[in-house]
Amino acid sequence: MSGHSKWATTHRQKALIDAKRGAIFTKLANVITIAAKKGGNPETNSALKTAIDQARAANMPKDNIEKAIKKGTGELAGEQIEELYYEGVLPTGIQVIVKCLTDNKNRSGATVRHLFSKYGGSFSAVMWNFNQLGVLSISRDEIKEKHQGYEDLELELIDKGIVDFVKEEEGITIYTTIADMQKIRDFLETEKKLKIERAEIDYIAKDKIDLAPADQEKIDKFMEELEDNEDVNDYYTNIN
Repeated sequence: MSGHSKWATTHRQKALIDAKRGAIFTKLANVITIAAKKGGNPETNSALKTAIDQARAANMPKDNIEKAIKKGTGELAGEQIEELYYEGVLPTGIQVIVKCLTDNKNRSGATVRHLFSKYGGSFSAVMWNFNQLGVLSISRDEIKEKHQGYEDLELELIDKGIVDFVKEEEGITIYTTIADMQKIRDFLETEKKLKIERAEIDYIAKDKIDLAPADQEKIDKFMEELEDNEDVNDYYTNIN
């Protein structure tokens, strides 16, 4: 639904951690700082809890995590991190929303604009075609280890009011309203004893398009450049 495989992105980032540890840590610290602006207690701030879990999974030092939290709560001085969104269109009608966490909006804006231009696109309003939804991912191995059946789990989640349930090769992705996200997460972690691989709020396209095989390599390169950019935290497309 999100238009690009978050499973593939997550796995690719893990593979790059050793080679680009500094850049990964900068991205993770920015995510923590932004989340901490809404409160520095991870027990009451689910976005901060998720960000800290991601940082720990990447072996980010505890001191770095604590500094990022204090920066977000205002306890530690430093350049302010801003959350910015850029919207654009690539050839053949591919819509993209790019989320940046940056201390220099001029730099991030110029960089993202250049990337769109490099691949034949341009900035354009596309947010109208996207809804914000909670996204929870659980790996196939985790489900297998906990002896959970896909069908039974899906039925239970439907009863809990989820928006969608997608079974993929790597595991399952569950879509929820933002209001229900924490409730569904608590059900999965507390009642079903399942470890959440990823918990985020994403922009999901209402109307999607198919990507032509001839455009696959070009779009893959565009997405790789987005992932490699230190300011870019995430991106969302309308690709089916």
